[in-house]
Amino acid sequence: MIYCNRLLFVLLLFLCLPNTSHGQSVPIPSTVAGNSLIRLNQLGFYPSGPKVAIVLTNAGGPFQVTTPDGKKVLFSGTLSEARKSSISGKTARTADFSAFRTAGTYVVNVPGLGRSYSFKIEPNVHHDLAAGSLKGFYYQRASTDLPEKYAGQWHRPAGHPDNHVLIHPSAASATRPAGTTISSPGGWYDAGDYNKYIVNSGITMGTLLSLYEDFPDFCKKMTVTIPESGNQLPDLLDESLWNLRWMLTMQDPADGGVYHKLTNPKFDGMVMPDKAKPDRYVVQKSVTAALDFAAVMAQASRIFTSYNGELPGLSDSCKTAAVKAWQWAKQNPDALYDQDAMNKAFDPDVVTGTYGDRDASDEWIWAAAELYLTTKDDNYYTTVNPFPDEKTPLPSWPQVRTLAYYSLARMRSQLTPRGQQDLPKIKAHIIQQADQIKQDVSSQAFQTPMGKSAGDYIWGSSAVAANQGIALIQAYRLTDDKSYLDAALANLDYLLGRNAVGYSFVTGFGHKTPMHPHHRPSVADGIDAPVPGLLSGGTNANAARQDKCAGYTTTIADEVYLDADCSYASNEIAINWNAPLVYLATALETLQDKLSASSTRK
Repeated sequence: MIYCNRLLFVLLLFLCLPNTSHGQSVPIPSTVAGNSLIRLNQLGFYPSGPKVAIVLTNAGGPFQVTTPDGKKVLFSGTLSEARKSSISGKTARTADFSAFRTAGTYVVNVPGLGRSYSFKIEPNVHHDLAAGSLKGFYYQRASTDLPEKYAGQWHRPAGHPDNHVLIHPSAASATRPAGTTISSPGGWYDAGDYNKYIVNSGITMGTLLSLYEDFPDFCKKMTVTIPESGNQLPDLLDESLWNLRWMLTMQDPADGGVYHKLTNPKFDGMVMPDKAKPDRYVVQKSVTAALDFAAVMAQASRIFTSYNGELPGLSDSCKTAAVKAWQWAKQNPDALYDQDAMNKAFDPDVVTGTYGDRDASDEWIWAAAELYLTTKDDNYYTTVNPFPDEKTPLPSWPQVRTLAYYSLARMRSQLTPRGQQDLPKIKAHIIQQADQIKQDVSSQAFQTPMGKSAGDYIWGSSAVAANQGIALIQAYRLTDDKSYLDAALANLDYLLGRNAVGYSFVTGFGHKTPMHPHHRPSVADGIDAPVPGLLSGGTNANAARQDKCAGYTTTIADEVYLDADCSYASNEIAINWNAPLVYLATALETLQDKLSASSTRK
């Protein structure tokens, strides 16, 4: 009762305060914790961009932007009208301080409620995030030491040399019988586990290579301190090469087919990479692996043709590999990966990530588009129907059709006359998708495109938010409509703390970040801080059912998240989630001067 009376006194005190003006000092109550009720981008904001905090409160009233110690008020405003979350029913109000542009470090203070985490207003406020999330891929490298010079406290010995990888009986051929070995080193560990998967590498590489094609000048300047830094290639391409070269080893030179994955029969325990010793296998060739591979190799070929001096023959090798994989897919269109069927027919059983897909039509579209753009051969383009329906699905590993639309739009000036015929339809698909993503954002509780529907909160929901951001940037590139950029930035705000659980989902970036991701090196290395720059999968409405991890406290779709390493359904990391984060943060850094300074959230 004493505490309640004291709290009531503090609330009344602040409700009676006048609306303060610039420069006045207002005390902030130290007895009332407010951080958990004020959600914002925990890194900060661009001076000319939108700046929004979401306050979970029923009460209206003033808010201030103050120095971190609360002694100086720099900006004052009034909380917006209340909005109800359609998912949780909770009440939210907006503190919009977009008009405040002065560089510095600040907090948002809501009198009677408390203050937010500190944040910065400065140009290039997301530069370290862009570089750090790209550096996250370096920490996922297989088959190499990570020296302290580059990996800091997360340095480690090499794991999985993968120079004696067994041919699984499902992958056996006349020239490569079961039990023989191939060398397939390099590549990135796919996620929290130590296996390497072509299908998931497909969308990951496609996203990173598209970032380079969309913003080459910025990418050429971005450095992330990896062993290759300082050579003649941008660090983005150097890092991508680590996985590209591994992918090339996954193609059977005899027929052009591509193995679906390189894997242990079952997942490793929570040990460091160099302590994981089980036999490794390449398993069954699949049509989806072949087509994803063909798309990546075709795109890589046209990028690396500019680096023939530094990498002689690589561009040609990639194009040759892409064509051979396409030809194999045409001869084996029904070779879908079915792990259960494979295990019934062959030993040993394989129970690692499936990346199975019952429908390869989207992979055909993506591979056809990339090969068409690289070779200028209309036959690739006309082999498939690029518009089987009016939908524009958000890219994900089992649905890559829209990556074709992005590439065709990006290279619209280089399309053949046949491709030019479809350009209006391509643009319409991309713009329609972006319009649907940003529609009615201002009425949402957190005023982000992410979370308009409970259906957004799936396994890897953080990647949903990042890929929505990429879709919005693609529409901006076609229209110069800044509202798309504002909406994309709002989704980056979501990933960095403006969400229903108040986490910045990127390890090491923000005040409240995942400390226990489902990521074997972060669990086994004995270091308190997890490997930085990795995007947690994020809120997943079905996580408790999927991973059976104890500790979930709610069933509300946008709040089912657990910062525990057993929670692989909400707190694992994955390369196909990190790639769109790299794209989104880097693109917004590139385009920051285009962001609207006007407040659009009343």
